[in-house]
Amino acid sequence: MSRPIARVTFLGTGTSHGVPMIGCRCTTCRSSDPRDRRWRASIFIELAGGVTLLVDTAPDLRSQALAFGVERVDAVLFTHAHADHILGLDELRRFNELQGSTISCYGDPETLQEVRRTFDSAFRNEPEGGAIPRVRLFTLAGPASFGGQTFVPVPVRHGSQLILGYRLGSFAYLTDCSAIPDQSWALLDGVRLLALDALRERPHPTHFSLGESLEVVARLKPERAFLTHVCHDLPHGPTCARLPRGVELAYDGLTVDISGE
Repeated sequence: MSRPIARVTFLGTGTSHGVPMIGCRCTTCRSSDPRDRRWRASIFIELAGGVTLLVDTAPDLRSQALAFGVERVDAVLFTHAHADHILGLDELRRFNELQGSTISCYGDPETLQEVRRTFDSAFRNEPEGGAIPRVRLFTLAGPASFGGQTFVPVPVRHGSQLILGYRLGSFAYLTDCSAIPDQSWALLDGVRLLALDALRERPHPTHFSLGESLEVVARLKPERAFLTHVCHDLPHGPTCARLPRGVELAYDGLTVDISGE
């Protein structure tokens, strides 16, 4: 067996509302199972050489970092610019202080334009002093190398919007996904570990339902599939008990080692 090239930690596996939802008294939101407590979706990647990356900066980033021991962020890869995926950008200020450096952030042009608009003050020529995150934005037009490893952007549909998933070695991360364009299937050939959007049982215009996610899993045939961006309709234990072998709901704090191709 090849040595792992990276370790992925699921920092958050919930929807834009998170689980439990404010004011909800459903069984999942009142559950005592810690796997039913879902921060907003994000992952943390630790490469074997020591380089670390975030995929998205969720609004819960401070709590996620404290809970799971995230103390360094060398770069950020954005999937898209919805609030639940970018509003934690301000928390990068602490990593700026710890590292004494600016953090590079990557995404497609539309995402970076929205990040720049939302955090306008971070891109003005203002005095330093820790009041704003120090980041640089870079357009991701194709595969990029970090720490000697290649990250491949995988375009996916999020409703009418085309956003990015990412592939690293045998692992692919496709959150906020409602369809996979024809040209993207080839980018997923040979994936052995798949993290995939599965919002709920009922259809949704911008997210895969559980059944739709399982159809993707059946086509790609990964060794393991981890369903993420999950709402309170899917309690962890009962849902996992009825999923096919090798498929499970991801949960906050889950770690997975990634091998090369």
